[in-house]
Amino acid sequence: MSEPAPSPAPPRPRGRAVAWLLALALLALCAYAAQHWNTARQARERAVEADRQRIATLEERVAALRREQRAQTARAQQAEATNRLLREELIGLGQRAALVEDSVHRLADTSLQAGQALRLDEIELLLSQGEQRLLLAGDLDGARRAYALAAGLLDGIADHDWLDLRQLLAQERAALDALGADPRTVAAAGLAAFAAALPPLPRQAPAVAAQAWWARALSKLVQVRPSAGVAAPADHAAALAALQLELGLAQAAAERRDGPAYRAALARAEAWLLRLWPDSPERARQRAALQALRAQPLEPAVPVLGSTLAQLRRQRGGARIQSVDTTSTPLTRG
Repeated sequence: MSEPAPSPAPPRPRGRAVAWLLALALLALCAYAAQHWNTARQARERAVEADRQRIATLEERVAALRREQRAQTARAQQAEATNRLLREELIGLGQRAALVEDSVHRLADTSLQAGQALRLDEIELLLSQGEQRLLLAGDLDGARRAYALAAGLLDGIADHDWLDLRQLLAQERAALDALGADPRTVAAAGLAAFAAALPPLPRQAPAVAAQAWWARALSKLVQVRPSAGVAAPADHAAALAALQLELGLAQAAAERRDGPAYRAALARAEAWLLRLWPDSPERARQRAALQALRAQPLEPAVPVLGSTLAQLRRQRGGARIQSVDTTSTPLTRG
């Protein structure tokens, strides 16, 4: 029998060549991939650096813009302060010019000439003095004389602008004349009349014409004699002196127009009156007179007092303000 021939072995050099080719191809691919990744990394780094440079440039520009904005704001504030100062100076110049024009206008105005202005000042002084004499000193006659002098001076002004003031002054003078006598004088006269009527008062109560049967029966046992609060003559004289003193205090309070002191003195005088004399029609009349004196006012009531003076001041002030507004209008428009 013949032996089978062995199969030939595959050629090894060709398989190794393929392996090396594959290895070289893989190395080349890795080298290309590494080079590509390195190139991409460098490109990214360059882009990041460029972005950083652009950001730094933008930040510098923003900082420069902020510095310029602050400088512009400072210049605007300085310009605003300068404009405000110039505006205030311009307003001051306008006001001074208006005052100068007002002075010139008042000098040139015929209605406010020197004689008329002096007469109005004198009228204002007389009205003020009349009001103060009536309110502080209570001099009604002096107030009437002052108002009469003011009316005479006002009648000497021929300007029709003061017609309302003349009418108001006439009404105030009529109110003063309607007061009649001074309340202080009336109170003093009433006190004098009351003091003069005191001595004739009876020292004893009037006798009773008819008595009841029980009073007649008891009169045999007990005798009742009505008397005043002060029975002894010496005590009566002292009480009468005290009453006269209270009347004198009331007279002094009426002179200085002290209403509370006046009424308090008359209240004490009424108490002495009730103690000094017994109950009688004469004492009742004197007590009623004393109470009427207590109700007597000491201050004159004039509701329109001072209205003429207030109207004069308002009218003169309004004339000045109107002249100032008239003269300052061209400056305001300009």
